[in-house]
Amino acid sequence: MKKRVDNILKSLTLEEKASLCSGLDFWHLKAIEEKGLRKIMVTDGPHGLRKQDGDTDHIGLSKSVPSTCFPTAVTTASSWDTELMFEMGEALGEECLQEKVSVLLGPGANIKRSPLCGRNFEYISEDPYHTGIMAAALINGVQSKGIGTSLKHYVMNNQESRRLTIDTVVDERAQREIYLKGFEIAVKKSQPWTVMCSYNRVDGTYLSDHKRLLTDILKEEWGHTGLVVTDWGATNDRVEGIRAGLELEMPSSGGKNDEKIVRAIKHGKLSVALLDKAVKRIIELILKSQDNKKENYIYDKEQHRKLARKVAANSAVLLKNEGILPLKKDAEIAIIGEFAKMPRFQGAGSSTINPHRIESVCEELDAQNIKYTYAKGYRVNTFKSDPSLIEEAIEVAKKAQIAIVFAGLTDDFESEGFDRMHLNLPDNHNELIEKVLEANPNTAIVLQNGSPVTMPWAKETKAILECYLGGQASGAAAVDVLFGDVNPSGKIAETFPIRLEDNPSYNHFPGSKLTVEYRESIYVGYRYYDKAKKSVLFPFGHGLSYTTFEYSNLEVKQTKYGKAVTFKVKNTGKVDGAEVVQVYVGNAESVLFKADKELRAFTKVRLKAGEEKDLSFDLNMDAFSYYNVNIADWHVENGEYEILIGSSSRDIRLSKKVAIKETKTATIPDYRETLSEYYNLKNEVLDISEEQFKILFGKDLPQANQENPRPFTENSMLGDAKDTIIGKFLLSIIKKQLSGMGDGIDENHPNYRMVMTMVHEMPFRVFYMLGGDRMPKYFVEGILLILNRKFFKGLNMLLKKSQD
Repeated sequence: MKKRVDNILKSLTLEEKASLCSGLDFWHLKAIEEKGLRKIMVTDGPHGLRKQDGDTDHIGLSKSVPSTCFPTAVTTASSWDTELMFEMGEALGEECLQEKVSVLLGPGANIKRSPLCGRNFEYISEDPYHTGIMAAALINGVQSKGIGTSLKHYVMNNQESRRLTIDTVVDERAQREIYLKGFEIAVKKSQPWTVMCSYNRVDGTYLSDHKRLLTDILKEEWGHTGLVVTDWGATNDRVEGIRAGLELEMPSSGGKNDEKIVRAIKHGKLSVALLDKAVKRIIELILKSQDNKKENYIYDKEQHRKLARKVAANSAVLLKNEGILPLKKDAEIAIIGEFAKMPRFQGAGSSTINPHRIESVCEELDAQNIKYTYAKGYRVNTFKSDPSLIEEAIEVAKKAQIAIVFAGLTDDFESEGFDRMHLNLPDNHNELIEKVLEANPNTAIVLQNGSPVTMPWAKETKAILECYLGGQASGAAAVDVLFGDVNPSGKIAETFPIRLEDNPSYNHFPGSKLTVEYRESIYVGYRYYDKAKKSVLFPFGHGLSYTTFEYSNLEVKQTKYGKAVTFKVKNTGKVDGAEVVQVYVGNAESVLFKADKELRAFTKVRLKAGEEKDLSFDLNMDAFSYYNVNIADWHVENGEYEILIGSSSRDIRLSKKVAIKETKTATIPDYRETLSEYYNLKNEVLDISEEQFKILFGKDLPQANQENPRPFTENSMLGDAKDTIIGKFLLSIIKKQLSGMGDGIDENHPNYRMVMTMVHEMPFRVFYMLGGDRMPKYFVEGILLILNRKFFKGLNMLLKKSQD
C-alpha cells in the first residue's frame, strides 16, 4: 500500500493534490481516474445506512434508500454487549457493500454531559470508558467488512445549541479524563478509517484549525493512522486546517478552498510537505475503499431484520418490576398509547433511516394471536390531552387484568439541531399514565425516548420498561421482553436524575451566547451523583432481570502490569438470563479532588438457571490513573484503592481494598485551599463560582456574551442579524426555499423547528461554502458590508460582481 500511495502522490500536480482535499459533491470524494483514484462515497449512519436517493441534504429531509434501521446508540449502549455491537457493525458493513458506500459516518462518541442534549440518542454514555469500548466494538465490526467508519464528533461537542460557533471552555484534566478518553480508547482499539471533527471551538480555536487536538493528541500521541474529515460545513480556515491536521473537507466547497490551498503553497504560506501528509492519508482511504469493493454484493435483509430485533430486545432495560412482568399470553391485557401502533423508533436529523419495514407492538401481538384490547390514549402530533381518548383508555384499563401504557418523547422534544428545554414527558402522556394508574393499579409503562425523563408516577406503577429508540423492530422486541421470550438484560448507560436541577451541568447548559463553561469539571454523571451523595431516579448501570444473580469469591492478585481480579457469578433464579457485571475502582484519598469511583471494566455474562461462572479481569495501571496537569501526563498516585464489583454503580456486590505503589513520582495538584467547592460537594444544586473555575481553568475565561453583534463577520450567525432588514430578508428567502423542498417545510412540518434553529445558528461562511453558485462568496461579503453599515460599499460589490 505504501509504495502505491507514494507513486500516486509523486505523479500528482499541485492542483490535483489540493483538489483531493475537498469533496466532489455532498457525499463523494473526488476521483482522478488517470492516476488510479476512483470516486468513493461516504454517507450517514450510525445505526443504519442513510444513502440519499436524488436530492441531497445533511439533516435527514431528503428520502434515502431503504435499509435496516437498527436501534440508536442510546439503546445499543444499554446492551453493554461488545459481541452484539460487533455483529451489528458487520451487518452495517454488509449494507454499505451492497450500496457501494465506502465510509459510514459514525459512531458518535460524545459524552452525555447533560440529559438535555438534543442529540443524546446518537451518543453512547456518560462514562468515557464505556463509550470507548462500545464504540470500538461497532467500528471493528463495520471495518471487518472492508468499510470505513467516522468516529464523531471530535471533540467536546456536547450540545446542539449554537454548536456551530460555541466556544467550549473545559479545564485540561476534564478534557483528558472525560471528553477525550472515550475517543482515545476507540482510536487505539479500532483505528477508525476517519475521525470527524466537530463544528465548535475549544480554547477559542475551531476544531478544524486545532493542531493540538487534531495532530498533537489524535495523530502523534494516540497514533491514529486514518484521516480527519470535517463535519459537513465545519471548515473555518482551509489553509490553517491543513497545518492543524485536517485532511478532508466535506462537502464540496465548489473549488473555493482548493484554490486557497494552491495560493498558500505558491506564496510560501503553506509547505508542500504538510499538504503531502494530508493527501497521503486521503489516497490511502480511497485505495482501501477501492480494494474492498465487492461487485453485485447482496445482503440478507431477513437476517438483518432478525438481528435488529435481537439487538433491541437485548438492549431493553427493565427499570422497575414488582412481579407484574413477564406477562402471560392468555392474560386479559389492555394496550394503551399510540406508540403501540406508531412507535418512535429513531431520532430526527442526519441519522434518520428509511427502514425496510416497521414492526409495531400491535402488529406483533396480532402475529402471535395474543388477545388484547387497544386504546389510543393520545395523539403523537400534539402535546394536548384529548378527554375522549383518555376516557376510552380508562374504560379499557378497568376491564383488563393488566394495562400496558406506551409513552415517550416525540421528535418535537429531542432532535439534532436543538436541545431539550426540560426532562418531562409530553403532558398528554403523563396525564394518560396517571389516569390509567387510577383505573388499574396493575399497570406497566413502556418508554420510547432518546434520553432520560422525569417520572412523577414511578412509585405508583408496577413496572417500567425502558426501550429507548429501538429501531425498526422495536415493537416486536418489546413484545419479546414483555412476555418473557427474551429475559431483559439491558442496563442504562446514563443516570436518570429525579429532577433537572440535580444534573451537575444545570447552571451552565447550554451556556451563554459565545461560550459554554464546563464548571463541573470531572464531575459528570455518576461521578457527581455519587460524590455528592445525591438521590437519583435510576443510577448508572441499573437494570433488572426476570432472574437473580449472586456474586461471590472476589480475589485480587498482583500482576506485572497491575491487578488481576477474579470472582464468581451465579444465576440463582429459575430462568436463563444475562448479567452485566461492572468493575469500578474506588479512588485513593488524595490532595486532589476525585470521584468516589470510576468504571474500569465490564462484561455481559450469560447464565442458564442455576449456572455459575468464574470471571476474570486484568486491571493495568491505567485503571488507577488520573491526569496530572503539573506534568501534562497520566499519573498513578500511591495509596489504598478499592476494587468494587457491582450490578450497577449503586449496587455494589463485592469489594476489596488494594495497595498501589508506583515508582513514578510527581507533584500532585493541591487545590484544597483555592478550590474548596470541588472538594465539598453538597447535596443541592451544583454552583461552582466563576472565581474557582477560573483558577481551575488556569487562565482568563473567554468573553461569554456580546451585547452588540457588530461587527458582523463570516463566523457571525445569521440569527445575530435576524432583527435587521437584511437579516429578515435573508430569512424570508430561506423560508420560501424550504417551502419548495420535498413536500414543503413550513411551520406544520415535523422538522421545521430543527431546520430553522440550524438556519439561525449557521455562520455566514457556511452559506457560501455550501451554497455553490447560488450563494457565491462575494454575495456573503457584500451582505456583511451592508450589515456593518457600509451600505454603498456592499451594494457596489453585489452589483459589480453580479454583472461580472
